Amino acid sequence: MGLSKKGWLEYEVAEEDAGLTVERIVKERLHVSGRMLQRLTRSKGLLLNRRPPFLKRAVKAGDKVSIRVMDQPAPDASPRQAGERQQGQHFDAVLPVEILYEDEHLLVANKPAGMMVHPVKQDQKGTLVHALAEYLRGKGEPDRVHPVHRLDKETSGAILVGKTSYGHQLADRLLRDGSLHREYLAVLCGCLENPAGTISAPIGRDPRHPARRLVTDRGEAAVTHYERAASSAETTLVRVWLETGRTHQIRVHFRHIGHPLAGDGMYGGRRDLLKRQALHASRLSFPHPITGEEIVCAAPLPEDMARLIESEYDLSDR
Repeated sequence: MGLSKKGWLEYEVAEEDAGLTVERIVKERLHVSGRMLQRLTRSKGLLLNRRPPFLKRAVKAGDKVSIRVMDQPAPDASPRQAGERQQGQHFDAVLPVEILYEDEHLLVANKPAGMMVHPVKQDQKGTLVHALAEYLRGKGEPDRVHPVHRLDKETSGAILVGKTSYGHQLADRLLRDGSLHREYLAVLCGCLENPAGTISAPIGRDPRHPARRLVTDRGEAAVTHYERAASSAETTLVRVWLETGRTHQIRVHFRHIGHPLAGDGMYGGRRDLLKRQALHASRLSFPHPITGEEIVCAAPLPEDMARLIESEYDLSDR
């Protein structure tokens, strides 16, 4: 599988694929959803040996099936904006977001604490989606941004984003089949007794507070793995892995076992240690859905958490 030309992905039919229909090749080998296949067919974004095919046509070894994977540009508000976008010029200020990995389909960003991932109101600005859309516009690329998972506003660190509808679909598949490995660093209040463990407790909405979550038998299954990295007299530094991705999962689970995150006022954490929850998405890894290459992204600690960790623990020998 490879890129035949910019914005297109080409698959050469192997001997074992001979006799399959074009539709099966596109769905099973190129991992295209039924909805996306309909869009590609309507927009002439699907080719067999450079011609639009019938979906039920059988392929033979050596045939080349190509799909358009770059989103079509959205209609512009004005000719001026269209020209600026085509030339890759900035027409707004770019927000400060570090890019940890990028290719034609996927991007991993290091989200700062205090920045929301998505806008929640129509006129809201300054979100990660805005920052990345502006970044892509500045390079002359389509600016539709598709975050694959979420981070709370005050949680910093690595987040995977699809740059195209196809990239988003591939990345969402990674998330659903458990191939997206997310690791966090968190500072907990109190001394955690166990050096490692798993918290398995269902999480649901708190009926007394619309934004808060709690452990409840009526909630959805949630599993969090942790390992103690360092301890001080009053806090514990842990590495955390998620098996599920419920809202506020890490914050709720550690509150549930009596060790809320430092700075997390919503869940009972000490506010004198940090002005936000001490949670950072430190590492993101996954097999690239097209090449199979293992992609590993490490997000540097933000200054506030780095200062807290340095002041609480002696990590000089680690």
